Amino acid sequence: MIILGLDPGLGTTGWGLIRAEGNRLSHLANGQLKTNASTPLPERLANLAAQLEALLAEYRPDAAAVEEVFVNKNPQSTLKLGQARGVALMCAARSGIAVGEYSPSIVKKAVVGTGGAEKAQVHAMVGRLLPGASIAGPDAADALAVAITHAHHLASKRAGITR
Repeated sequence: MIILGLDPGLGTTGWGLIRAEGNRLSHLANGQLKTNASTPLPERLANLAAQLEALLAEYRPDAAAVEEVFVNKNPQSTLKLGQARGVALMCAARSGIAVGEYSPSIVKKAVVGTGGAEKAQVHAMVGRLLPGASIAGPDAADALAVAITHAHHLASKRAGITR
């Protein structure tokens, strides 16, 4: 099964693709989708959607997972993050694949073992879980962590384990 993980953001959306075969995970690809901050918001959202649709068409994942919104101190930033997340959810759903959603603490717990892990710990564990992967940046590492979380949850569901 090929799983696409997404770490949505209006300026930069990280993405990561993994293959899950039973409990074995392997890295396929990762990167960052960027929009121009000087472009009007509707155009940025349309551009993000076009990039995501192209990514979905190229790799044809079997499933996707998107990180949930966390509340920033700046309400405008939270709103923009939510809009980018909406685009990610819509594009994945329109491609006909099931989409999982995970809070940052669930992702941290799945990858590191504790929901309070630091970003650097998550990135280090992604590197260990996907040896040899050249990670395109922090957003791509977060997206790979989301994909890993989804793979773990799908494996637990198949095994009849509830979390």
